[in-house]
Amino acid sequence: MTKLKFSAMTVSYIQYSLDYLINSFDRLKIDNIELWAALPHYDIYLDKNTDLYNNQLEKIKNKLKENNMKIVMFTPETLAYPYSYSHPNEEIRNRTVEYMKKACNDALDLGCNQVFINSGCGLRDIPVEDSWKNCVDSFKKICKYAKNLGIDIVLEQLQPYESNLVINLQDCIRMKKDVGYDNLKICLDLVAMEVANEKIEDYFNTFGDDIAHIHLADSNHEILGDGNFPIDKYLEYLESINFDKYISLEINDSIYWNDPEKSLRESIRWLKDNNYMK
Repeated sequence: MTKLKFSAMTVSYIQYSLDYLINSFDRLKIDNIELWAALPHYDIYLDKNTDLYNNQLEKIKNKLKENNMKIVMFTPETLAYPYSYSHPNEEIRNRTVEYMKKACNDALDLGCNQVFINSGCGLRDIPVEDSWKNCVDSFKKICKYAKNLGIDIVLEQLQPYESNLVINLQDCIRMKKDVGYDNLKICLDLVAMEVANEKIEDYFNTFGDDIAHIHLADSNHEILGDGNFPIDKYLEYLESINFDKYISLEINDSIYWNDPEKSLRESIRWLKDNNYMK
């Protein structure tokens, strides 16, 4: 039986420096990082031709090397920032596509060939089909660019309060079909799955090896064991199918921002106590 592989997402360290983040992961013995690629840890707005840009990437690379860590997923922020794949204004969509192209380049520079994506939310006061078509068009451009670099674009489903586009299994199926690029993969977000009242087995029966990543948290993105999700059931199933991709701890409620290390430590303790992690 394949031993499950875990990583952790850095988004909960939004109020701490990169140095603190890396030192914290070192204390927690987390070697595999899902990098939330945004300030204060990374600035996508830096001009690639400047020393400041190169110093930023070099600092991240050196920090990772010093601590024997690697980035397994590069996750640029698009949900809460001024970007949109589906906006009716073409200039905004084009800006978003260029942002994601730059994310692909930076991910490669940091040794990672997986870039995370979600649909964001279409404007709720315009027809959903218009937003869907715009999103598909943006995704096609991003996937085409990424494919030439050998990068997979990994799509997550969202919750209904976050999006009116990709929020469940059927939406994932339709988006993959409409985009039509084989480097568009799936991140199964177990919180969104539970909210949609869906089953983990249905995602794997549908997508199989195209599930490239998993986001794991308890209800409301809480610490494992603090909510009411059947975490054991998920992990037992993943063990039974020998899932060999990364399962990323996404302990992402703002209540943990003051002490993100504690929230990850308690989730790791739950995994160890239940024999899913050494």
